[in-house]
Amino acid sequence: MEVPASPRPSVPLKMLLLHRFAKPVAFGLSLLPFGWLLYAAIFDQLGANPTEALIRSTGDWTLRFLCLVLAVTPLRVMAGLSALARFRRMLGLFVYFYAVLHLLSYSGFDMAFDLSAIVQDILKRPFILVGFSAFVWLTLLALTSFNRAIKALGAKRWQLLHKLVYGVAGLALLHFFWMRAGKNNFTEVFVYAAILLSLLGWRLVNFYRKKSRQG
Repeated sequence: MEVPASPRPSVPLKMLLLHRFAKPVAFGLSLLPFGWLLYAAIFDQLGANPTEALIRSTGDWTLRFLCLVLAVTPLRVMAGLSALARFRRMLGLFVYFYAVLHLLSYSGFDMAFDLSAIVQDILKRPFILVGFSAFVWLTLLALTSFNRAIKALGAKRWQLLHKLVYGVAGLALLHFFWMRAGKNNFTEVFVYAAILLSLLGWRLVNFYRKKSRQG
């Protein structure tokens, strides 16, 4: 069976992605949500419940960046933009950055960094346990996201380990679902679920197509 040719990206877009300022610009844009939250916290713009606003917003941005990371490969393949791969590690670390802010917002503003109370809360409330489990997995991925880790583990083991990102996505979505279940508000949950399932579905279809070509 003939393998369809990869689409050719527009030259200006390819050049833009490869520009030496492309990554600094992407880095700056990725920091904008943090900058806004910092501004809003300093100038009392977080509403009547600042703690809830910080926890919710940092959690939302963690999910959004997770969706971006998982979208890199499908966009790279479908649009023929191989240069997108150079942004994947940075976006992955921003997933962890916003996850850390999410955990700190919960631990500091909601639990006053009371370790025993935090442990009890994790064990008592399933959605907190699921969220914390996702954070532990994310920590493992962040710690092994550098070239030295790839060399130490070997490419195949490293790739296998980093497939945990799919488990992280599932746990993050379940965490978000249970959190919204208390308020019976599932609209955003369905949006994120549709995005993540679409991205995962694309990878599964692509995997089986490759296997069928090899067979």
